[in-house]
Amino acid sequence: MDAFFASAEQLTRPTLRGRPVLVGGATQRGVVAGCSYEARVYGARSAMPMHQARRLIGVSAVVVPPRGAVYSVLSGQVFDALRSCVPVLETLSFDEAFAEPAELAGASVAEVERYCAMLRALITARTGLTASIGAATGKQLAKIGSGLAKPDGMRVISPTEQGELLASLPVRKLWGIGPVAEGRLRSLGIETVGAFAALPESEAATTLGGSAGAALHRLARGIDDRPVTERAEAKQISAENTYERDIVTLPDLRAAITAMAASAHRRLERDGRAARTVVLKLKKSDMGIVTRSFTLPYATADLTTLAAAAQRSAIDPAELGAIRLVGVGYGGLSLVRQESLFPELDQAVPEDFGTVADTAPPVEKQPELPAGLWFPGMDVSHPEFGHGWVQGAGYGRVTVRFETSSTGPGPARTFPAHDTGLTRADPLASLG
Repeated sequence: MDAFFASAEQLTRPTLRGRPVLVGGATQRGVVAGCSYEARVYGARSAMPMHQARRLIGVSAVVVPPRGAVYSVLSGQVFDALRSCVPVLETLSFDEAFAEPAELAGASVAEVERYCAMLRALITARTGLTASIGAATGKQLAKIGSGLAKPDGMRVISPTEQGELLASLPVRKLWGIGPVAEGRLRSLGIETVGAFAALPESEAATTLGGSAGAALHRLARGIDDRPVTERAEAKQISAENTYERDIVTLPDLRAAITAMAASAHRRLERDGRAARTVVLKLKKSDMGIVTRSFTLPYATADLTTLAAAAQRSAIDPAELGAIRLVGVGYGGLSLVRQESLFPELDQAVPEDFGTVADTAPPVEKQPELPAGLWFPGMDVSHPEFGHGWVQGAGYGRVTVRFETSSTGPGPARTFPAHDTGLTRADPLASLG
């Protein structure tokens, strides 16, 4: 899907179409979760600090908080549309999947292009969003093709051109080559996929490590026979580490929990789901294992919230004994997530939580919305004007744009902040 989060916002809030939209936290520590192509023109990109993206774009930037429930529903609609044509999909995230239609085995480039055009039209008809499709003899090249096709296009890489195309690409374009592997290859003077493919396989294995190096070398040569299969959904995503020296102080334990929560969170992000249950695993020096869990009132993928829940379960090593292993796991996995209404409150949890006994739950429930408090991007409803979203608020006033995906750009109206007719609304109502 093309700029999925930002495109979903532009779909459901038509006034944003054609404007540089940034999805993410608006606080000083906020990060860009997604940005429209209009924002990318200025150099903005996902995972960039929000303050940096806003500085690049200037006053025309529009920042809206993420609405996971909306993205989840649209994602489901996209995959339902695809499954009506292709029974087996290998989903990579909310907005990306591999498909291997049986009827395209041995097809010509023209036949594949017609099929891809049909899929793109189907997705747009069902959701109003655009997708870019890459097609080739294997997953690696298909993924490269989809990147070359963006935005709103398709790229079919024929068997006769795949070798030349691969050879000219930077080695980092090869799926599985990260910064470390890229650095090792550059130390050998290898900067393109073609140069990597020209290495003897034994040298590739030595440089990048055993089976991984050999597998990457096969991909560099255009050999990719991995089948498309439905992903078996994990019931829990976790990360753990055994430390060379036992952990004997609470500050050291908290640092280890923070590291493991972040490591597990990276896997959670790749999975594309959210978690409701956070499990802390502690293995003592005598090999005894203690596990404690905390269940949130909603599923979330927010790292600060999840890490805070893990920290809540910490036990002071002075009471428990020396600890040799720390693990953090996320369970209760779901595609439906509820983003925090007040990310700045989540960010404000102190680094030292104290002991479990004397600490109130940092994320026991979502904070109640104080009367008259509105923030940009909030979904609201009015008995006369219908569904809308807050464009701005302050000085006792709130400005609302009334529109949904089915209305086209709507009117903006300003109300007193304490207007009793204005209420919070379900974000899904913006889908029309």
